[in-house]
Amino acid sequence: MGKRSLSFSFRRSTPRRRHKHAAVPPPGVSGSPVAVSSSKKKTGGARLWMRFDRSGRSELMELDKNTIIRQASIPARDLRILGPIFSHSSTILAREKAMVVNLEFIKAIVTAEEVLLLDPLRQEVLPFVEQLRQQLPYKSQSKVDGGAADEQESEMQLVSTGRQWLPLAEVSEGLQSELPFEFHVLEIALEVVCTYLDSSVADLERGAYPVLDELARNVSTKNLEHVRSLKSNLTRLLARVQKMRDEIEHLLDDNEDMAQLYLTRKWLQNQQIEAHLGATNSNNVSNTAPIVRRIGSNRSGSLMTSKFGDDNDVEDLEMLLEAYFMQLDGIRNKILSVREYIDDTEDYVNIQLDNHRNELIELQLTLTIASFSIAIETLIAGVFGMNIHCSLYEKKGIFWTFVGSVSAACVLLFLLVFAYAKWKKLLGS
Repeated sequence: MGKRSLSFSFRRSTPRRRHKHAAVPPPGVSGSPVAVSSSKKKTGGARLWMRFDRSGRSELMELDKNTIIRQASIPARDLRILGPIFSHSSTILAREKAMVVNLEFIKAIVTAEEVLLLDPLRQEVLPFVEQLRQQLPYKSQSKVDGGAADEQESEMQLVSTGRQWLPLAEVSEGLQSELPFEFHVLEIALEVVCTYLDSSVADLERGAYPVLDELARNVSTKNLEHVRSLKSNLTRLLARVQKMRDEIEHLLDDNEDMAQLYLTRKWLQNQQIEAHLGATNSNNVSNTAPIVRRIGSNRSGSLMTSKFGDDNDVEDLEMLLEAYFMQLDGIRNKILSVREYIDDTEDYVNIQLDNHRNELIELQLTLTIASFSIAIETLIAGVFGMNIHCSLYEKKGIFWTFVGSVSAACVLLFLLVFAYAKWKKLLGS
């Protein structure tokens, strides 16, 4: 697919003073920066959005909340989900004509015909923009060459897309052969986010194992601080992956929510009903209008059942979500394996510390026994060192004999107490 030059323009509701400055296009867009206009005072609440349509055309614009609500037909509370308060959260909401996607850094509103992407120039969002630019235009059906075919001969209704008329049969075949446009965009978003999370986990693993091995070899304050920082990063990453996994699991458990996400199917059904009722009302006289409306209603219902299938058929979306659920589960298992390695390292370090603590206690006990023995000898020496008359003072050569005997007795006492401590297993072998 050749590169396409994209035009970017800012839209403002009440511009006053305009100054020209260059807008930075996303990577891969050829050509010089496009000069866009900006006002000194921005519209209150306006944010930068990028619009992608089914044909791959993109446009940068500044839109406020009211414009987004009117264009996407979503309630105002859904825009709070796309705000900074819910950053790094994961939410996929189904509305009547739109799907609100908040997956990590990707915040978008997807309809059956276009995508509105919030903050498209962020560094994390640029890969998603590039994927949309490469994989769009969406594989739409070709235009009808001839005029409108006869309904009784071909049983094909023309559905208006706003720009061209498509035969209902071809649209139905397209729906059966490939994913709808909104699921195609959702798949790209899930792929980009999963790739980002997988890359983050890989970087975490590469930095985790050397730090943990160094801590196992040398327990120091510096290494403990590195492990603490690593563990906090791992906990935050695990929480983000778990949020996405829980959101997809919640959708998989509820078929009604998944059915509401089929925006193209609902949009085509509404277009088919409008086209059929319009053709019926124009080709029949007023006196037979009630009968025709009743027949048209039955016929439109049968056409929708045959062409679009059951509204509760969510097999395509279920397979898509299951694939990325398994991928997120694998990423989660990688994080849990790193956390288990951290826990094992902490247990090993605690065992080392306990062993050192036990050695210190044994040394302290040995020194206590020795101090006890020396204290007894000191007591005897203190008694004989008092200025009290004793017959032993008058005997010659008895000093060294007495000192040696007392010292030997103290050493013997030390050995006896030490052996008793060994016998009681108070000291290691």
